Amino acid sequence: MLGCMEYGHVMVRYGEIGIKSEQVRRKYERLLVKNIEAMLSENGVGFNGVSRERGRIFVESRDARAAEVVSRVFGVVSASPVAVTGTDIKEVCGMAAEMGRDIIGEGQSFAIRARRAGEYPYTSQEIGRICGDAVFEAVKDRNPRVDLKSPDHEIFVEVRDRSYVFSEVVKGVGGMPLGSQGRMVALVSGGIDSPVAAWLMMRRGCNIIPVFFNNGEFSDKAYTERAMDAIKKLKEWAPGHNFKVYEVPHGDTLREFIGRGNVKYTCVFCKHMMYRTAVEIAKREGAHGIITGSSLGQVASQTSDNLMIEHYMIDFPIYHPLIGFDKDEIVALARRIGTYDISVRPASCCRAVPAHPSIHGRLEEVKRIEGEFDVDGLVEKELAGTAVTML
Repeated sequence: MLGCMEYGHVMVRYGEIGIKSEQVRRKYERLLVKNIEAMLSENGVGFNGVSRERGRIFVESRDARAAEVVSRVFGVVSASPVAVTGTDIKEVCGMAAEMGRDIIGEGQSFAIRARRAGEYPYTSQEIGRICGDAVFEAVKDRNPRVDLKSPDHEIFVEVRDRSYVFSEVVKGVGGMPLGSQGRMVALVSGGIDSPVAAWLMMRRGCNIIPVFFNNGEFSDKAYTERAMDAIKKLKEWAPGHNFKVYEVPHGDTLREFIGRGNVKYTCVFCKHMMYRTAVEIAKREGAHGIITGSSLGQVASQTSDNLMIEHYMIDFPIYHPLIGFDKDEIVALARRIGTYDISVRPASCCRAVPAHPSIHGRLEEVKRIEGEFDVDGLVEKELAGTAVTML
């Protein structure tokens, strides 16, 4: 917890970007800066500028919320409110001592964590030792202790073109800058899983095109509202990036299938038709793949047998970022990203789900059943009735 010191900047650290080639790293840094500026602006955090330095990005802002808001930007590993001073060792020690007076209480322990980037007449170890002495002297009336293993407080000193002193590190979401990996269609139902799957691919740099399949008479208005609210929550993680949301009428397709019998394959056919329509939307949008919330074995349509059948004749990349996650892991992520409370709101379950769905479907049988339908015609009908909105 920070005390009374004023912090005029936020130091932003990134991870994977730093191991890219020089050309790619600069490109991703510029994109990360753009996304940081958008996140700050959308959250009403005032700032005077965002600058790049090799390995670091700096936000000039006195808003106490700045580091926390920046930590929500994909690609940010951590952020810290920092006090800035020169590189003269006396200035650095003075700032460290001031911070010590601000945060170290009676009988508490502390440690100095120092590093430098560049050539200076002192080593990182010397910076740590000299600043440690200065801090100890500044708070000696409080009976401080030095503890390098498990201190009550850590004071970080980083000497670059300027020197930065800080004590708080806000963990970021990591990943890659949003927009660095192209666009993908994300199937979002409003349940717990699919928004998390979309978020994970956003975290890897993908802009998403949310697609919601409205089951019409087999669901209710609350189900649709839940899905749209989940999409809006995902949009909060993507300031500066528009969402083009597709709402596809899927009820007629389900009714036609159920009316022909073979209801045990309803869930398999439903997902297969979703893929067929989603592929056409992806082609229209120039997207690179389709994202689903499937987790292996979680429900009838997600057994290995049925996943194979659902992918039949789908000549397009399909991504299942949750495939190896269990439900507890998915719920924890949903809580973290803010979609969980939306996804568990009361709404009807899909009324098209049969009492005894097939969990070990047979491809030859599904091929036979599908041969009874005008699949292309059903896809065209869904596309014709699709509503598109911008967020």
